[in-house]
Amino acid sequence: MALGGGGVPNLQGQKAKSFCLYTLHLISKIAVSLFLSLAFIFEFFCPHISSSVLASGDGNLNQHMGNLNTIQAGKGRRSKYKRKLSLGSFNDRAHEGIKTVEADNLCEFSRNSDLCICIVTWNMNGQVSYEDLVELVGSNRRFDILVVGLQEVPRNNIARLLQDALVETHDLLGKAIMQSLQLYVFGPKKSDLLIKELKVDKHSVGGCGGMMRRKKGAVAIRINYKGFRMVFITCHLSAHARNVEERNSECRHISHSLFAKYWNPYTRPAQITIWLGDLNYRLQGIDTHPARTLIQRNLHRLLTSKDQLLQEAQRGQIFNGYCEGTLTFKPTYKYNIGSSNYDTSYKVRVPSWTDRILFKIEDPDEISASLHCYESVDDIYSSDHKPVRAHICFKLSK
Repeated sequence: MALGGGGVPNLQGQKAKSFCLYTLHLISKIAVSLFLSLAFIFEFFCPHISSSVLASGDGNLNQHMGNLNTIQAGKGRRSKYKRKLSLGSFNDRAHEGIKTVEADNLCEFSRNSDLCICIVTWNMNGQVSYEDLVELVGSNRRFDILVVGLQEVPRNNIARLLQDALVETHDLLGKAIMQSLQLYVFGPKKSDLLIKELKVDKHSVGGCGGMMRRKKGAVAIRINYKGFRMVFITCHLSAHARNVEERNSECRHISHSLFAKYWNPYTRPAQITIWLGDLNYRLQGIDTHPARTLIQRNLHRLLTSKDQLLQEAQRGQIFNGYCEGTLTFKPTYKYNIGSSNYDTSYKVRVPSWTDRILFKIEDPDEISASLHCYESVDDIYSSDHKPVRAHICFKLSK
């Protein structure tokens, strides 16, 4: 009976204790849910705070060149509306990485295409000669547009030297310059009549070093030529193998910032986007001597599995849905100046494909592309980089 007398208070105490525990558990679940929701919102809308500030008003390069990563809205027929997805977010499981394309070397110029473009990128290492620029642009002028992206450009008037090299066939249509980082677009004589729009922009992601003004960042030209809406971007990203995430972040800065000031809700995105430059992604997970041995034996294609750019794209970090030619040429950096020998300084750097050209078509059902050339220009010795050249032709679907 003694137990019965104290039973009611004990039971009430147990109920109160259970209620407190349940309340604490419920509060904990709500707090965790709120934290995860806030984390998702921050990751989705603010992948990089400075990028969001630079792209205020949601006016960014995605409106003009198409997203580097996008999710198509709706099913079946392609929707005009797209949901932005930051380069830094991995929530999209459908990322494609970079598609490797074989060059066929069969361009017939204008017979089976509506637009042929020659693209060249070169880190000049602060040195230049007129003969090098003539070699750079080549003797084959069978293209509608020539795009030349240059990094570490010396103080010489490079635009004038390029114009002199092309004087018989092409005129300068547009240029974008940020100190040592420069981009030029040339077209056939009187082809300026085919331009409906041309805008330029630039974005710095770092300082400059030494007397050579080695500016990091990107410059870009947006052009409507022969009815094709295109964006050309040449960039120079941070150096050193360890700075992979820094380079990824710089891509985010660039993609969110270029052409933000030109944004308006009626602007149609670019149909074609081409990135070229010294992206500075290196080989990772292999020492310099094994890498050089493979190169000497012409087995350098085995090194592509060690390439940081392809690895990061495969992870969904950068350049989702872009195309690049097969890396059949030898790594373009770092050479002893004046020779075809790789770096023999005390640093003995691992040879790498730092210099790249990538392209993306926003709607493959509207435009098809064929790659006819992707190669290094090995007969130029004045820099520690070899130039890279691509020849791409585009055709509108009927």
